[in-house]
Amino acid sequence: MFEFIRTHQRLMQLILLILVVPSFALIGVSGYSTYVSGDHAIAEVGKASVTQEEFDEARRNQLQQMQAGSQGRFDPALLDNPPARRALLDQLIDRRVQILVATKDHFSVSDGALRRAIAAMPQLQVDGQFSADRYNEALASAGLSPRDFEAGQRAELALDRVLGPVGDTAGLPKPVLDEIKRALTEERTIGLRVFKPVDYGKGIQVDDADIEAWYKAHQDALRLPEQVSASYVVLDEAAALASVPTLDEPKLKEYYEQNKAKYVVPARVNVSHILVKLPAGATEEVDRQALDKARGLAERARAEPSQFAELARKESQDAGTARSGGELGWIQRGVWPLNLEQAVFALAKGEVSEPVKGQDGYHVFIANDKQAEKGETFAEARVKVEDEVRHQLAAERFADMATKLTGLVYDNPTSLEPAAKALGLELRRASGIARDRLLDEGEGGVQAASASADAATLGDVRVRQALFSSQVLTDKQNSGVIEISPDTMLAVRVDAVEPAHVPALDRVRDRIREQLVAERTQQATVAAGEAALQTLLNAQEPSSEDFGEPATISRLNPMGLSKVVLEAAFKAPTAKLPSYAGTALAQGYAIIRVDQVKAGSADNPALNGLGAQLAQVWADTEERAVMANLRQQLKVKITADGEKLIEGEDQR
Repeated sequence: MFEFIRTHQRLMQLILLILVVPSFALIGVSGYSTYVSGDHAIAEVGKASVTQEEFDEARRNQLQQMQAGSQGRFDPALLDNPPARRALLDQLIDRRVQILVATKDHFSVSDGALRRAIAAMPQLQVDGQFSADRYNEALASAGLSPRDFEAGQRAELALDRVLGPVGDTAGLPKPVLDEIKRALTEERTIGLRVFKPVDYGKGIQVDDADIEAWYKAHQDALRLPEQVSASYVVLDEAAALASVPTLDEPKLKEYYEQNKAKYVVPARVNVSHILVKLPAGATEEVDRQALDKARGLAERARAEPSQFAELARKESQDAGTARSGGELGWIQRGVWPLNLEQAVFALAKGEVSEPVKGQDGYHVFIANDKQAEKGETFAEARVKVEDEVRHQLAAERFADMATKLTGLVYDNPTSLEPAAKALGLELRRASGIARDRLLDEGEGGVQAASASADAATLGDVRVRQALFSSQVLTDKQNSGVIEISPDTMLAVRVDAVEPAHVPALDRVRDRIREQLVAERTQQATVAAGEAALQTLLNAQEPSSEDFGEPATISRLNPMGLSKVVLEAAFKAPTAKLPSYAGTALAQGYAIIRVDQVKAGSADNPALNGLGAQLAQVWADTEERAVMANLRQQLKVKITADGEKLIEGEDQR
């Protein structure tokens, strides 16, 4: 059963969705209203409501799905903001609207439509056909009866009929599609002149009054979030290696001998042979005749060693090697029977052996090449040997230290010092750790986590979650052991908490000065660019100024231009060419000269599928419009409690 679940996860997710999402369309408005009524209505939808309890449950499910999809690395702070909370509430409201409309208008699904929908599920098919066995196995694995599953599916299909026909019948008008294709493929040949701030920053002055005024006007921008200073211990490969004691020489030599093949390539010889076979149970006479033949072949081979391969092709009775001239390749000691091995290793390069009797007959060998033993002696390989042994021992110690670290952290919940001392770990400290990020060095103080060698580890979402959990932040206890990767884990505790605040002026004075200089330099750069653009627009003749190498661009192929430059280039008038347009950059200003405009090719491969994509966007837009109208009819209203919830004010 569990194997089925593992191999059909998408189907299981579908079935679990049906279990989690109640079949609202089957129970009616009054029953539903009774079910959801409560003291914390955050949205009113007709005579029904959406409660905070429902919102909390949906948010928990949302977080669980995100965490599961990111293997625990998802940062909940990404969903802990007004836009995310409003989006989730809108989803709940939209579903409630669909339920009420489907119930009021008695939307239903026929048995035939239900059967077709279930049969079309790929997860229930075998070789493209619906499989009753697969269907029954899937439901049994999920603990569902066919009746319950089909009832849930019927309800979902009924809800889909509220907006489904809107999207299914939406169509993108051809003139609209043609105009979009024209705009995407239109090509413009342009030149570019960029004004850089470095050329306009000289003489920019900022006095103390300017800094103080900026400081007072930008309190929200300067406000630092709640942050903590933390103590922590890290157990990683380096810590495990440091715990390995000094290794004695005999142990290292023993390891070298046991693993000598890593450091020494043994002697080897590359050989070919000619085989004269002996049948099993051969008589002395047959044996003598075979030996005489082998001796004759050996004499012929010694007479012309360079022709050994050709002789082997003609005379060798080893069909497997004769075609390749008797080649056997490189041979090392300990592979062949001793008498054969001794014979081939006694040969010099190019030398032909006397016949040597083997299990299947007489062999005549030639040594094509020889290599003596080569490699490193123990003294030469000692550093590598010690490094390998230390890493092996460290891997063993790491597992033992991890177990001990877990126990020490829990046995001494109010301090990490016992764990650090017992395991020989450094007790480290860092500041400037907020819920959603590591503050930079200017914000986080002298021991800013962002500037430490452990920045990547401390910035991991799981570490920040642990530091701001009630156990660690409020109760001032150690966190559990947090596994960052298979070879890195740590435990943390909070030393101090600094509430959200605006730093004192002296602390941010230099940063404000830099900000003001940058802003005024940018203003001067933009002013110079706009003045130059106006001169070009007023000129009667085309400018001779250098606009760089011309480039032909389109919206499909911007040639690396930034979005703002691309937009300015295509907004430039084309009635008279060349024409000019300007735009401010993040740092600097750009003037674009348009020299040529021509239509692009509608056969561009990048347009493949564009019609279907835009049709889907069009359908989604119409569905949203219908949903907005239904919301208006049902007088959807987010309550005061709902607005507070969206803004993050706790209602409990």
